Amino acid sequence: MSIPATEGVTTGMFGTTSTSSPTTTKTSADKNMFLQLLVAQMRYQDPSNPTDSSQFLAQSAQFTALEKMQDVADQTAQLLSAQMAFGASGLIGKQVTWLDPSGATKTGSVSGVSFGANGPELDVNGTLLPLSSVQTVTSSATTNPAA
Repeated sequence: MSIPATEGVTTGMFGTTSTSSPTTTKTSADKNMFLQLLVAQMRYQDPSNPTDSSQFLAQSAQFTALEKMQDVADQTAQLLSAQMAFGASGLIGKQVTWLDPSGATKTGSVSGVSFGANGPELDVNGTLLPLSSVQTVTSSATTNPAA
């Protein structure tokens, strides 16, 4: 006789873990909780009808795979952040166009980039502009070669 509530918590934990934030403390707490639940399942199982050991191995393998997928997701997020930073840095000296809060189209030259918690922000004529607000980018040298 197995305890259904314990088995349900173990299965439910995988769904919770996949949507959790990628912090090291949370990951180690989830791993510890998984191992505690696994030990509890083994401790309180019916000796005359033990749970198949392959189920324990499958659960352990699923948890390990989930951990690795979370690591890949974390590394991908870091790569995206670095790529956005390099892209924003490449806009220094360029003319950008954006919409201000009133809906008017503004144009200015990017003189610098700052990196905050919300991503890169362009310094355009003394105004900090989120990179996502940029509509067009042109070369700052807008001379007309036809003379």
